[in-house]
Amino acid sequence: MQSKNVSFPNAEGEKLSGILDMPERAPRAFALFAHCFTCSKNLKAATNIARAMNDAGIAVLRFDFTGLGQSEGAFEDTSFSSNVADLLAAAAWLEKEHRAPEILFGHSLGGTAVLQAGASIPSAVAVATIGSPADPEHVRHMLAGSEETLAKDGIADVQLGGRPFRIRKEFVDDLAAHDLPTAVASLRKAVLIMHAPLDDIVEIDNASALFIAAKHPKSFVSLDKADHLLSRGEDSRYVGAMLAAWATRYLPEAEPRAGLHASGGEVVARTVANGFATEVQAGQHALLADEPKAVGGTDLGPTPYDLLAASLATCTSMTLRMYAEHKKLSFDAATVRVSHGRVHAEDCVDCEQEDGMIHEFQRELVLEGDLSDAQRQRMVEIADRCPVHKTLHHEIRVRTRLAD
Repeated sequence: MQSKNVSFPNAEGEKLSGILDMPERAPRAFALFAHCFTCSKNLKAATNIARAMNDAGIAVLRFDFTGLGQSEGAFEDTSFSSNVADLLAAAAWLEKEHRAPEILFGHSLGGTAVLQAGASIPSAVAVATIGSPADPEHVRHMLAGSEETLAKDGIADVQLGGRPFRIRKEFVDDLAAHDLPTAVASLRKAVLIMHAPLDDIVEIDNASALFIAAKHPKSFVSLDKADHLLSRGEDSRYVGAMLAAWATRYLPEAEPRAGLHASGGEVVARTVANGFATEVQAGQHALLADEPKAVGGTDLGPTPYDLLAASLATCTSMTLRMYAEHKKLSFDAATVRVSHGRVHAEDCVDCEQEDGMIHEFQRELVLEGDLSDAQRQRMVEIADRCPVHKTLHHEIRVRTRLAD
């Protein structure tokens, strides 16, 4: 799983913070995840679910609703309607930057929100909920003891999940304004309801109500022995695997993958789908390369030159480690930073080429350990002896032929 921090604006222009979890190969589909009430995108269960879906080739965007986690805005100014609007903003960002989401799923009130938002996201073909209320007003019971203050003052401080939150009366009024059964009945998408029979936060009757309201194709999965927050790793991983298996039934057939089998000393690359996303197999290790969006790529992985720079950086670091161990130096670690660019040959005082452009790698070493100045300088010289460095300086031939 490759995770990337992203951000995008909500309807008010405030920045929402998200994480895009990408599979190791070009994604078969994109999914949008809505976290539980007052939770965040970083809930361990959300990470486990995203990883399981990545294993099935599905990319997942999970984000913090306005006023929660690392997203901007004030929680007290939010509502169930604003959560739905945040989901639409996330879907629009996915469509602009990658691909519109085909799968929507949410946990607890987040699941209720994706059911409400689903009709407004035409790209979605499958919508799933996990331990979700059948009515947004279900959260009112969490405000017990504060309703009188809300009615009188229009605002109240409440404890939710052991943390203080400020709630406005408008929040409660907004919950009552939504007709979820009608929204679910008119969804016209595949629906999956997942619920734990022993859930003591959102009772199992909610799952029954949602299932009855939904039209076919609809499915139900019982999360036996799980709690509301899926706090056990095995429960959240199971949810992710079930979600992926169910959703793929409603996705187009995946393109058959050519077996990328790399023999010893061989690297195999295959550009898949549209664009530049490229699967790479080096022995038993799978990688993904791509190009930046500025040149028509989707930025799912490092560029070919990034990989070349990585080869020089890793080879340098390994060579320094081997030298330090051989000399028994008091050496802890080496951080090697490599950047690649092109410069005019006439600006290079130690280059044989006299005109045109030449490739140049800038390499910076950070050496950690109890080393003398002389030892540090010697390690700079040793860096030039790494095999990749030598290869780049030697005469190179690339011979190309068509496979049989």
